[in-house]
Amino acid sequence: MFIDEWNSDLEFVEVQTSGSTGVPKVMRVEKRRMVASARMTLDFLRLERGDTALLCLPDKYIAGKMMVVRSIIGGLRLISVEPCGNPLLSVEEGEHICFAAFTPMQVYNMLGDEVSRRRFEAIDKIIIGGGAVSGTLAEELRWMKNEIWSTYGMTETLSHIAMRPLSGAGASDWYETLKGVNISTNGEGCMVIDAPHVAEGLLETNDIVEIREDGRFKILGRRDNVVCSGGVKMQIEQMEQRIAVKYLGEFALSWVEDERLGQALVLVYTKKEDREEIERVCGEVLEKIERPKRYIWVEALPYTETGKIARGMLRELIIDK
Repeated sequence: MFIDEWNSDLEFVEVQTSGSTGVPKVMRVEKRRMVASARMTLDFLRLERGDTALLCLPDKYIAGKMMVVRSIIGGLRLISVEPCGNPLLSVEEGEHICFAAFTPMQVYNMLGDEVSRRRFEAIDKIIIGGGAVSGTLAEELRWMKNEIWSTYGMTETLSHIAMRPLSGAGASDWYETLKGVNISTNGEGCMVIDAPHVAEGLLETNDIVEIREDGRFKILGRRDNVVCSGGVKMQIEQMEQRIAVKYLGEFALSWVEDERLGQALVLVYTKKEDREEIERVCGEVLEKIERPKRYIWVEALPYTETGKIARGMLRELIIDK
């Protein structure tokens, strides 16, 4: 168990990365830096000793480990349920939760169930991480009365280093960095993070961002999720967001090698009967040059354990189709 590892005499713990864009790996992180990260979140969310927190994420990943560390450092009352698609159904009726962390997939599932939706709306403060929050989901969360945040971070930053509000009048696409975190961009427009309390040295990311004068930033996409087709560069995550506004089925964009274009954009989907609808939506929301050259049906999309599309596995899945 992670708690045994935390209470050991070692100054570090081992954390497994999710493998959303590559091969999962195990890295060592210093406990003192995890403590610093926990305090940043506790202060930002104004959590108090005795508040009840919910752990429903695997504790072999940084998100689950940090929920435990925040509870220890902040004196929170931690309750734990088995990680699953709809964890609130496992929480005892009447249990008031002050703070919880979920993946976007868990939130999507919980809002589709009457009981778990009611419990979700009763949680005081919620953070959502481990993947992008779709435009459709963000719009639904905007009207909720509890405090809901989308987080930005990775294993290397020991969970999140920035948050953006999803609910209430302040709902926004712009992230606010936590105290002690500074950001900039490199020559390719990717974010560079300077957070000495949680990471040693500068950390260059693959995330292409726009940074405002006040330090807030917006994610435009990932450098490694850029498809260059016929000499035109396209950010597939931005296009996926536009498609998801009008198509609610399960899908993802990817690419295959093409003799003429170099890389040909493809759309991978899971409902055979939706082929015509998907093409219609793409025709409405994408420019002509952006539209997929192929539509590939698969029985299921590959996901990481944290709920993100496993882009590398997806490429392997469609390479011979």
